[in-house]
Amino acid sequence: MSSAELKPKLSRRHWDKALEQELIKKWEEEGLFRFRYDPSKRTLVIDTPPPYVSGKLHIGQAAHYVQIDMVARAYRMLGYNVLFPFYADRNGLPVEVFVERTYGINPHEVAKTPEGRERFLKLCKEHLDKVEKEFVRVLRRLGGSFEYWPQGTDSDEYRRITQRTFIELWKRGLIYESERPVIWCPRCRTTLAEAELEYREEVAELYYIKFKVKETGEDIVIATTRPELIPAIRVVGYNPEDQRYKHLKGKTAIAPLFNIEVPIIEHPSVDKDFGTGIMMFCSYGDQIDVRVLRELGIEPVIVIDADGRMKSNAGFLAGLTVSEARRKIVEVLKEKGLIVKVEKVVRRVPVCWRCKTPVEFIHMKEFFLKQLAYRDELLEMINKIKFYPPEHKRKLIDWINSLAMDWPISRTRYYATEVPVWRCRKCGAILVPEPGRYYRPWRDKPPWDHCLRCGAPAEYLEGERRVFDTWFDSSISVLYAAGITKYPQVFKDWLEGKAFAMRPQGIDIIRTWLYYTLLRVYQLYRRPAFAMVRLTGMGLDEKGEAMHKSKGNIIDPDPVIEKYGADAVRFWSAAASKLGSDYRYQEQVVRTGLLFANKLWNIARFVSSFPQVENPTRITEVDLALLSKLADLVDRCRRAYEKLDVYEPVHSIYDFAWNVFASHYIELVKNRAYNRNNEFSREEQESAWYTLHTALRAILLLLAPIMPFVTDYIWRELYSSGKSIHTELFPQVEELWRKGRGELFDKVMKLNSAVWSYKKSRNMGLGARLNAVLYIPPELEPFAKDLKSMHRVERVVVLRDEVPSNAIKLIEGVYLLPLESR
Repeated sequence: MSSAELKPKLSRRHWDKALEQELIKKWEEEGLFRFRYDPSKRTLVIDTPPPYVSGKLHIGQAAHYVQIDMVARAYRMLGYNVLFPFYADRNGLPVEVFVERTYGINPHEVAKTPEGRERFLKLCKEHLDKVEKEFVRVLRRLGGSFEYWPQGTDSDEYRRITQRTFIELWKRGLIYESERPVIWCPRCRTTLAEAELEYREEVAELYYIKFKVKETGEDIVIATTRPELIPAIRVVGYNPEDQRYKHLKGKTAIAPLFNIEVPIIEHPSVDKDFGTGIMMFCSYGDQIDVRVLRELGIEPVIVIDADGRMKSNAGFLAGLTVSEARRKIVEVLKEKGLIVKVEKVVRRVPVCWRCKTPVEFIHMKEFFLKQLAYRDELLEMINKIKFYPPEHKRKLIDWINSLAMDWPISRTRYYATEVPVWRCRKCGAILVPEPGRYYRPWRDKPPWDHCLRCGAPAEYLEGERRVFDTWFDSSISVLYAAGITKYPQVFKDWLEGKAFAMRPQGIDIIRTWLYYTLLRVYQLYRRPAFAMVRLTGMGLDEKGEAMHKSKGNIIDPDPVIEKYGADAVRFWSAAASKLGSDYRYQEQVVRTGLLFANKLWNIARFVSSFPQVENPTRITEVDLALLSKLADLVDRCRRAYEKLDVYEPVHSIYDFAWNVFASHYIELVKNRAYNRNNEFSREEQESAWYTLHTALRAILLLLAPIMPFVTDYIWRELYSSGKSIHTELFPQVEELWRKGRGELFDKVMKLNSAVWSYKKSRNMGLGARLNAVLYIPPELEPFAKDLKSMHRVERVVVLRDEVPSNAIKLIEGVYLLPLESR
């Protein structure tokens, strides 16, 4: 084939990001997003985080889902079936708050009637439907290869599974109803789990208040930030090691204003360095109060109601909010001279993680799931799971060890899965139905015609109005993702260990979604939910701050995609940070992604000029050296993808494609590939053709999970007659490639850079003829012919004797002798 016939097969001069839309349409037509089950392969189930679709998807969230898509694509190319569903998490409080604010509706009032509750739920659903469509559109535009399931967590299908798990665990005695202290959000008017607490630091007043000792009449001073809880005081304590108060043991303290008499005890939970070293235990100020009063078996006195107001047993504080009551009691204490002093302190205040309202500890009757009894088993079980990166496993261990109460799973809310129970008003029996359908007890007729305990007729059976904690729903997501309702064979394989699941999620919900899923699956099936857990940091803005609507720093992905294309955004998502770290949005990195797509296009245009050679007669040592480095790249990328990492592959592929293959190898063999002057043999030319195509194919395949658009388009044009690259496997390293000496190619790259620097210093073009002799070490002798052609020197001489005295040292072992200086 003459050099005149060697023309690029890619007619376009640049990658056109507009082609991405055409490819999405083509992928949909080809059914690439549909799950295909091949019984000869192992199946990976990706327990995709169902996004909460209450608002606009920002670019940080989009990047998280894009990374999951990269892992899904990579595992397909590693030879697995990959079940990668996408559906929405639609239950929970945020949508209720949106509807409440948008329409001026108080859900607690309208939901008092079935008709009002239905109307409220309908408004929630309509909003979620609208937002969900937008989520799916953006993620598809970014190349998401998920199988979309319109049935989200609020579907009958999903809620039926949630209720089924409740019924099973109830029958096993792992769920019980009890009235006990719970964490309560007055704003959301619902119970919270420990995992739903956040802590914020605030400056507070520490009041030093006089109490009387009944037996001696002496004053003792107790410091507290919660004087409004004095009417709920149950006991006074000091640390057993504190010698100052030993004489008080067994005596009685009298609380000011309310004249409540309580025992004075020793207790190790008292911090002798806080305040005066004497502490009042009330019902309840915090978790310490809850734990100590329970330990001592002391009956609580609850003075705060579900609205966050003081109850009638709070005396003159009755009807006031907590903050109003605090101000009022301080005012009265000061009037009576009972406050010794006031100090400013910084305290950690527990707040609701949704609305940020300070929580209270009150008594409520709730359903609880046992979890404390499973602490040791869970800690042992998680050792069977691979965590990527492994250091974040510690967060889960610490959380499990910190748990202090069973999980309250019922909530006084509305847009969530209903607790499937009925209660007999005559005998108080709790009736739980058989699984198999989705129950709405607040609306549905009971599935019995009489009470199963006392025989009372059905009209005595009252349906439960409460719903489940959102995490009770979300924590069975792996069952749904594994096909319990859609792909029974995959679910069976997962139960039997033939399929395995992976959980990709943020580190911020380790204590909720990850922990609760591990707990629930272990209780149901006595096995780990996942073989692997992939943990990512948070998406940050360009200043390194978390994106929040309230801050006004939300970055909309649509304009970025429009400007740079989806592949460029995906490039940034992969390159932004190592797995497990926060990832900052940087437009410059997105721009680099677009430049890389164009670079890849230019590489492919060049390589497409030459015929594909399947079995070359001989491969030169130069080409084997490049193939050796290619083998290292394939090995490195495969290992990283197997460990759910995309940071290592994107940086390694970028470096190889741009800095090794394009900048050095192509320049080195370009003249040999064209062979316009017939200075190379046919064997040498075909060896270059083979290596160029082999390297390009491998680059495209390895990069396909990260930049699926440009790689697929090039692949279809050059290598497959229209078949998608996303149906291929990753390249396999041939043994011949490993015979090359990649370290020699590294030395050649240093040599090239040194020659180019020499030319630049003399204002010469990099391709300009150089009237000089290039001296190289013996080990680089196989490169001599290509180096002479590439750098256009007069000769390349293998250095076997002494270096000419007037030669210029470029790098160690490489010299340049300008001919005019001889």
